Amino acid sequence: MDFSGLDGLFRRLTEEGFLPGAVVLVAREGEVVFQGTYGFLDPEKGLPMGEDALFRVYSMTKPWVSALALSLVEEGTLSLLDPVEKYLPELGALRVGREVNGGVRDEPLRAPVTVYELLRHTAGFTYGVFFASPVKRLYLEAGVDRFDLSREAFLERLAALPLRFQPGEAFEYGLSTDVLGHLLEAATGKSLADLLEERVFSPLGMKDSGFQAKDPARLAKPFPKDPETGRRIALIPVEAPPPRYAGGMGGVSTASDYLRFLEALRTGKGLLHPRLARLMTEDHLGPLYAEGLKRGPEYLPGPGYGFGLGVAVRLGAGLSPGTHGEFNWAGFGGTYFFVDPSLALSALYMSQAPNLLSVLEPSRALHSRLGARLQHAFRTQVYRAF
Repeated sequence: MDFSGLDGLFRRLTEEGFLPGAVVLVAREGEVVFQGTYGFLDPEKGLPMGEDALFRVYSMTKPWVSALALSLVEEGTLSLLDPVEKYLPELGALRVGREVNGGVRDEPLRAPVTVYELLRHTAGFTYGVFFASPVKRLYLEAGVDRFDLSREAFLERLAALPLRFQPGEAFEYGLSTDVLGHLLEAATGKSLADLLEERVFSPLGMKDSGFQAKDPARLAKPFPKDPETGRRIALIPVEAPPPRYAGGMGGVSTASDYLRFLEALRTGKGLLHPRLARLMTEDHLGPLYAEGLKRGPEYLPGPGYGFGLGVAVRLGAGLSPGTHGEFNWAGFGGTYFFVDPSLALSALYMSQAPNLLSVLEPSRALHSRLGARLQHAFRTQVYRAF
């Protein structure tokens, strides 16, 4: 195995000032075959990056919450067919906002939003950020994407907003996992933080993972300003308990902790029965995949991918190497993983370098050294090493 290409990629990105620092891990058959640390834990103070650095993983919190939900399905506490309003009655009067001629026309739901639709992001909930549309504008105006809302305020604001699509009509990446996390809290009477600790982190030995940095001195810092846009970088605060446990973006972890989670999904050991782990990591979109691609870059997994229950799933040819059944996901703060079960391969990198172009200037995002371009380069160099 020759990891010189992978090592060189992250050395260049840190030396050229695109990444403040990074930790990279690659495992084969459960054994770490490559580990690299690069750049700075705190670029302003000049503190070097460490293997045990803590990172905000943003949307890489979503696979945790998805696996947690399936653990409750496995024991019979929850069903994929349960309607959301069974646990969150405040969401019992949802409607669809059909986008017509730049406006929004109310339309009644043809079917209830279910746990299944939340898991595969076909419930109709969206984000206000990431591209623009009339319904997304309403989400932005309501401030429902904000991190500093209480659980009650979040659900109250969301209940007053329309879904962008009918449940089951389209893949729409958005607040579904946040809703799922609060549903799990209502179903069990426990906080999402406690549920993840009891059912995911503790069983897998993920001692540094949660919704708060357990040792703030090890928390990786971003650049003060984005090298590509010159804009100030402000990441979610994780030094203190959050106002609500946001299942779609609130997590903190280390590279080694997250690798333990990936290996549990790959092997079907320690977290879910192998058949439940397989259910999570196989495609659940079917024909909705092709329809999603027609909408362009809003369909985040990209060419060659469908979507499972919380992760993107490889179906065919894409923009970088991969195998049918490989699954992956990324976090806005600069983190990414992929798992190739056919090769018993798990790989991830963690940094704190969000691609602000993806939010501020989507048309320029394809030219970014971060985001999708880095993910494709990472995948290519990992496969090249074998």
